[in-house]
Amino acid sequence: MRRARHLAAFLLWPALLTLVLALSACNGGGEQSPTPEATGTAPAATASPEVVPTRTDEPLSIPDIVRLLRPSVVHIQTEGASLDILGRPVPTQGVGTGVIIDQEGHIVTNDHVVRLDSGLASRVTVTVSDDRIFTAEIVGTDAPTDLAVLKIEATNLTPAKLGNVSQLQVGEDVVAIGYALDLPGGPSVTRGVVSAKGRVIQEAPYSISDAIQTDASINPGNSGGPLVNDYGEVVGIDTAILAQAQNIGFAISIDLAKPLVQEIIEKGFVSRGFLGVNTVDVTPSLATSFDLPVDKGVGVAGVTRGSPADSAGLRVNDIIVRLGDVTIGNSGDLLQALTKYQASDKVTVAFYRDSQQQETEVTLTTRPQ
Repeated sequence: MRRARHLAAFLLWPALLTLVLALSACNGGGEQSPTPEATGTAPAATASPEVVPTRTDEPLSIPDIVRLLRPSVVHIQTEGASLDILGRPVPTQGVGTGVIIDQEGHIVTNDHVVRLDSGLASRVTVTVSDDRIFTAEIVGTDAPTDLAVLKIEATNLTPAKLGNVSQLQVGEDVVAIGYALDLPGGPSVTRGVVSAKGRVIQEAPYSISDAIQTDASINPGNSGGPLVNDYGEVVGIDTAILAQAQNIGFAISIDLAKPLVQEIIEKGFVSRGFLGVNTVDVTPSLATSFDLPVDKGVGVAGVTRGSPADSAGLRVNDIIVRLGDVTIGNSGDLLQALTKYQASDKVTVAFYRDSQQQETEVTLTTRPQ
């Protein structure tokens, strides 16, 4: 009983587990430029085209990387409206960055770029590198992974090449490209290294697993822009900075993003199995402080009545360590597992109750509206 009481105590304080991440969000970050008129038909620039290098077996110089990626990076302007305390509409705007991924006009950015205080932006304007301006459709978003997909009706687009994070090494050079602070004159370019791989971005109520940490400067307005390796391949989508530190930024792994982006393009959303628990991450320090049986996993802070977890007998204070064949070290792992397993799938959940490991079979459902 001593351990259970301790676990209940730490579950009452989930805020202690959350890294204070300041999302490099579009709304409230940098200077806002006047909203351009979205026509979708502005003529392309007439300057002589630059010779753009292609992928080789040798790393590219930073200027060559910029020349290669610049046509694929877009400026995103968002507009919406919220109500003040008197119920009057107040216009809101934001700015962010996106990266073109195909000739059909699909653009990957962050969910928080297109989500203002009032909800999804009512209007999204995209400016491509040759100064053409388009009104973009929001194809779909996935808040748990901070991803969004836009679409513009355009021709002569230059998609970025997507890389492979499994081949990315800690210490490898990377470049972040984006409209930092919405400064005039095109996107900013910052250089750094891969500081770490496999980080967890914790921004309540979600955790994003397998993130890339970098010391390449990421600022408000960079959100949704590409993190690029020295072969000119996109390896991450810039998403967050650690506010109380210097040069600690995070990007969503492109390996995590690829299947989710494809599902958003096909369905307009990411479908996940529904378990029905509120969770909090177990860490080694918490395990030591509260005498927990494991130093990784997710503690169950709440169980939705009538949910699959409730029907399977999971309780507050249980610590989930495996779902199906996926080892659960944090809530980001649980999110990925519930993306792998869909509604109606029967999966075995391994968990600790007090000091005993147990298993139960759960039939997942769809998330209630």
